[in-house]
Amino acid sequence: MKDRSLEALGLDDVPAKQPLTYPGRPTTEPSLLTGDELLQLDVRPVRLGDWYVEEKAQQQSLDEALSGLGQVVTGHRHPVIAVGSNASPGQVSHKLTRLGIPATVPMVPVRVRGIGVGCSGHISPAGYVAGTPYVERDAETVLVVTWLDSTQLKAVDDTEFPDYRRAILPGDVFEMTMPSGERLGGAYIYFSAHGVLADPDGMPRPGGGDQSELLAALLAASPRLRELLGPDPAAWVSKAGADRALREEGTQIFGDEGWVLPQTDFLPYLDDGAELRLYDDLPPLGDSLPPRP
Repeated sequence: MKDRSLEALGLDDVPAKQPLTYPGRPTTEPSLLTGDELLQLDVRPVRLGDWYVEEKAQQQSLDEALSGLGQVVTGHRHPVIAVGSNASPGQVSHKLTRLGIPATVPMVPVRVRGIGVGCSGHISPAGYVAGTPYVERDAETVLVVTWLDSTQLKAVDDTEFPDYRRAILPGDVFEMTMPSGERLGGAYIYFSAHGVLADPDGMPRPGGGDQSELLAALLAASPRLRELLGPDPAAWVSKAGADRALREEGTQIFGDEGWVLPQTDFLPYLDDGAELRLYDDLPPLGDSLPPRP
């Protein structure tokens, strides 16, 4: 049997510990993360819970595998669109296992319309400049959706807040298509509370690429950043990751340089409870919808 460990697959990067590897390597195929392993899922024209887990000795559906591991089945999990490192199995495993929470998470690349990937207008606690989604109506992007149980979702919330806020995207506005062809009725997404960094043309700066290149470009564009966090990306993440005051000052410089575009397009979909009514007019899609509280 093929070695499906994260290390063997080259998916064990943990950007929280190695900031210049951000956003880490995402899974590129439908998978079940189980601790330090990533098992393949056999896509079928049925609901996610009925897809087969390839590496099981006996033919077993995803829901059967989850139940066998003592974990919540897909119908009681929350689909969450990952834009940055939450698409990286290594990062997800690290976030959960360090808290003693089982890192058993279905992870599926999904084609999403209306969402672009940019750079947040702040410096993260680990020292890197993280990604953030923004609304781009003509965009079509493949993004990993993680299916989290309630405990896992709370744990991820705690790593995102207060720099990010959680929204519920309705599937009739933001089309989300599974590899099976199924359309999701909705999914959660985290977006930056600090806005989106602009490129020199005033458009959102593309995110999700090489972190060293991004930081080098920002250093080259601002003498104040070079003085504060330079001379190079390695110095940036070392200094910023160790000093909250430097991170806050660097974030302030982003604004002073006029680089930050506000994010307001997600505000109508904020997850404050009321937005769950957005689903009242949608057809029931069972485990494709975020579970109601």
